[in-house]
Amino acid sequence: MDTRPVGVFDSGLGGLTAVRQLTACMPEERIVYFGDTGRVPYGSRSRGTIRRYARQDAAFLLSQDVKMIVAACGTVSSVAADLGQELPVPFLGVLGPTAQAAAAATRTGRIGVIGTTATIRSGSYRRALAAIDPAFQVFDRDCPLFVPLVENGFFAPDDPIPRLTAERYLAPLREADVDTLILGCTHYPLLLPVVAQVMGPGVALIDSGRETALACRRFLQEHGLEAPAGQEGGRRFFVSDRTEGFASIAQTLLGESLEGSVEHIDIENFPCAGAEDR
Repeated sequence: MDTRPVGVFDSGLGGLTAVRQLTACMPEERIVYFGDTGRVPYGSRSRGTIRRYARQDAAFLLSQDVKMIVAACGTVSSVAADLGQELPVPFLGVLGPTAQAAAAATRTGRIGVIGTTATIRSGSYRRALAAIDPAFQVFDRDCPLFVPLVENGFFAPDDPIPRLTAERYLAPLREADVDTLILGCTHYPLLLPVVAQVMGPGVALIDSGRETALACRRFLQEHGLEAPAGQEGGRRFFVSDRTEGFASIAQTLLGESLEGSVEHIDIENFPCAGAEDR
């Protein structure tokens, strides 16, 4: 048993989809969340910049005495998956759990992947799925406007802006006749109703936040790190930019008021955890 919190970070508010799932499956766990809202999006950055940001995010969470760090960010999981080798606590990204879930869900072996530009360019999901079954056919597509839409609150299923954007991005995947679609960024589950409308009922949608939360629970249980039964869970939120906009959208997502419970930090005050890239 371990009473310390689980640390979760993302480039912005997308990782709250993982927090919501973590709270649902482990209500006794304490969670510290950092959203790097001052530097969002990560998906259009260079590899070196993404890795530096991820190390700083991890350094902040380590300062909060967390027992595990979850990178609830598809971009970091794809570009800086080896970050865990440098950390003194267990590290989990979204890539592995999400790929495993897609492999289990597909009926035809035709799997679509949507993600940030950095995630798709990295080829991370292609490699992960090929390692599970080389016969899988993978069709990927970057969706660079999805993160800004979500960060600015444009994700309602009846809003024509995300609907038209999704139709444009997802048309090639519909034409490829995929039967499973990985939402390879934790911002994207907020657009799940829109994506579902565009892709149709025959396509299984894989929520990276949900799969990562389930994998986190399994890891904590298997390693004796879960919170004691009956512990009162709680959540603390930190951001690197304005707290007001984050709190407003987070309230919609989490179903509770976060007014007064979101704190601002200067992430540049935290040195990179681990060694710098050469």
